[in-house]
Amino acid sequence: MSKEAKLELDGKVYPLPTVEGSEGEKAVDISSLRANTGYITLDDGYGNTGSCVSKVTFIDGDKGILRYRGIPIEELAEKSNFIETGYLIIYGKLPNRAQLKRFSDLLTDNQFLHEDMKFHFEGFPMGAHPMAILSAMINAASCFDERLMRWKWGETRDFDVYVARLISQVRTIAAYSYRKSRGLPLIYPKKAYKYTANFLHMLFSTPYEDFELKPEVVKALDLIFLLHADHEQNCSTSTVRMVASSQANLFASCAAGVCALWGPLHGGANQAVIEMLEEIHREGDDGSKFIAAAKDKNSGRKLMGFGHRVYKNYDPRAKIIKKACDDVLSKLHINDPLLDIAKHLEAAVLKDPYFIERKLYPNVDFYSGIIMRALGIPVEMFTVIFAIGRMPGWIANYKEIMEEPKGRIYRPRQIYTGRTLNHYAPLAGRK
Repeated sequence: MSKEAKLELDGKVYPLPTVEGSEGEKAVDISSLRANTGYITLDDGYGNTGSCVSKVTFIDGDKGILRYRGIPIEELAEKSNFIETGYLIIYGKLPNRAQLKRFSDLLTDNQFLHEDMKFHFEGFPMGAHPMAILSAMINAASCFDERLMRWKWGETRDFDVYVARLISQVRTIAAYSYRKSRGLPLIYPKKAYKYTANFLHMLFSTPYEDFELKPEVVKALDLIFLLHADHEQNCSTSTVRMVASSQANLFASCAAGVCALWGPLHGGANQAVIEMLEEIHREGDDGSKFIAAAKDKNSGRKLMGFGHRVYKNYDPRAKIIKKACDDVLSKLHINDPLLDIAKHLEAAVLKDPYFIERKLYPNVDFYSGIIMRALGIPVEMFTVIFAIGRMPGWIANYKEIMEEPKGRIYRPRQIYTGRTLNHYAPLAGRK
């Protein structure tokens, strides 16, 4: 028997049904609250509001658990790859051989951009941020697909093609965005290369020489994609669902996700980590002085890459990526002073009562930036890498909205605190 909550307002008691998820998460259903009482809830930043019911990703922040479709992130990181995991996230189950081959073939068949899109890239200034180009060009790519422009909400025909086209082309657009920002000629994808290797090829090859695709480099970047593939109802994913609820097409909805991800409090956090480590290194500090300053509220110093809105334990992705970081730097024979500072910061923070009491553990951003720096990926591309990895999660959430039988446009309420009724005054009489 389901539990029932009771809300007492103005001398009346209103019953509210409760909902329990498959992992024991509990919620009070207030869907009828305004209609029955005239009240709404006020929850700044939606920190205590469940905006949807979803089957994609489960997080237990207190225990440090992350699962895609029920499978622990640790197992996927060890045994799977980004494309197989992407299929799992979007379609709800691991693919068999035939399904994986079809999905891979669709990705290969849809990796090229329309040639006329070159003119759009040429319209951006050389120093344009790759995230700005990425968002704009995802939208532009949809305009070159007549079937997508005529696509009606809820149609399943060709949807698999649109999914593959977006996942494949976002990587091509990202590589082109980087090269445009550096004034470099565009490099076409190669059918012989798999997903992550092809991205590195388009990013770093020249018209005269192909980039050397070292297995450890390809594997490390693929792992970064996989670890970022979904993360429940974060800012960008909620944005995608919000836009999708208006029945906007897949490309437009995910382009909005790119814009939300761009912010330094979301996808830009790993860039902030590198900038912090560089600042510490420039000052000749090993991190000790910076930690002391971070504990002083008046210092203006903030320890980046520690703590998480969801996790009150060690981010499980951080454990995985820390090991990968050690491995890839060792195999590439890279001695990075920033890594030494990062390790010192981590060790010091994990035994400092100030941070322990506040449950500030390293998160995925702390080490992902160091790995990407070691792979030669420039800082301005860090958030773009995040966007490529997050695409399966955005698509899966879009798909859930599309398949919702009672779908409605998202429309949050507000509490108005502005001026009460006042009237127009002619210009001549205004003071």
